[in-house]
Formats: sequence, structure tokens, C-alpha cells
Amino acid sequence: MTPLELLVPALVSADEVAWGARALTALVGLFVAILAYRGYRRNDVPKMRSLAVGIFLLTTGVFSAVVAVSQLGAGTGIVLFIRGLVTAVGLGAILYALTLQ
Repeated sequence: MTPLELLVPALVSADEVAWGARALTALVGLFVAILAYRGYRRNDVPKMRSLAVGIFLLTTGVFSAVVAVSQLGAGTGIVLFIRGLVTAVGLGAILYALTLQ
């Protein structure tokens, strides 16, 4: 046991802190995506819709997909594949919003 562990008792595990940080990122990303979607609705600019979808997928979508696949009991390789796939689609939506529309 290290001196730091003796002074500061472990109230939460490192895994719990990691999940909490991921959940917070998902919530903030959802908020930003909602703001971008509201901008799309207000100004009728399709770029904002694509941007909202991309931000949603990069933050909330990745978190939701990883949680869902993990709950199904998938292995680490499948979880990483799904995470990478959702991330790539989200980045594609943002790229589409910034360059092609």
C-alpha cells in the first residue's frame, strides 16, 4: 500500500471514475447537439443538422453504443469495433457539414 492510499481512502474505483467521466462527456455532447439542432430548426440551415448529428454520434452515440454492446456481453474487440464505427460515422457527418453542404 502506498502512502497516498493510506491517507486517502478509495471511495470510488478507477472504473467508476472513468464511467462517470464518459457519462458526463455524453451529457455535455447531447446538450451541444441539441443546441446545434435548435440552430438548424431556427435558421433552416442543413449544415447545422449534419453538425448536430455528428456531435451527437461522437459523444452520446459512442457512449450509448458502448454501453449497449457491453450489456450484451460482447468481447473487447467487438466493443472497440462498434466504438470506432460510430466515431467514424460521426466524423463523417461533421466533415459533410463543414465541406460538402
